[in-house]
Amino acid sequence: MIQRYCIRPRRDAAYAAAMENVIAVYTAPPDPNRPVVCFDEGGKELRADQRQRRPPRPGQPAQEDYAFVRRGVANLFVAVAPHLGTRFLWSSARRTAVDFAHAMRHLVDDCFPDAEQLVLVLDNLNTHTTAALYTAFPPAEACRIASRLDFHYTPKHGSWMHLAEVELAALQRMCLNQRIADRATLDRYLATYVARRNAEAKPIRWRFTLEEARSNLHTVYPIIEPDKHD
Repeated sequence: MIQRYCIRPRRDAAYAAAMENVIAVYTAPPDPNRPVVCFDEGGKELRADQRQRRPPRPGQPAQEDYAFVRRGVANLFVAVAPHLGTRFLWSSARRTAVDFAHAMRHLVDDCFPDAEQLVLVLDNLNTHTTAALYTAFPPAEACRIASRLDFHYTPKHGSWMHLAEVELAALQRMCLNQRIADRATLDRYLATYVARRNAEAKPIRWRFTLEEARSNLHTVYPIIEPDKHD
């Protein structure tokens, strides 16, 4: 059995800087004009039944055969606004820079059309850049979308800070832990999941402060040598 754990490097200034930046984003007073949005991607392997399922009977659930047919993999985009308690989920065929750019346009134009700017928390995937917008759109359109986005990156090996990854774990547990044959079916499941989660509209309260980070994760911070010229 393999036990999973979160890697936190020792004495890493880049880790400390990114960690403090994200903590400051999470703990700042909510601004309706600049909502915080955590964004990430996931995946779902599409599998179809090879044999017909047995329907449920009194006292017994429906049964599916262990054999299945692979139908490829769908990409999942997830956006979570922690202060608002709202989620957005949709699928795509791929996860390229162009797909990311279209996801950003969907966020600013469709999901948050009234926001002046989105304070976006992302991981360090190589497609998560402003350059992706210029890959997908003419310069004027890319610039328009970029002006609505304020990127903040979690530290490497810092998935514990990424609230969109927490949502992906909940999605897997509550929705995706079953056989899904195609993207049309997947999209219906995602729509049902989002409707139920947003009906609850429970904000996510980040409680880990900068002071606690500096106290509890002090081994992350570099040791500052005294200046010999002082």
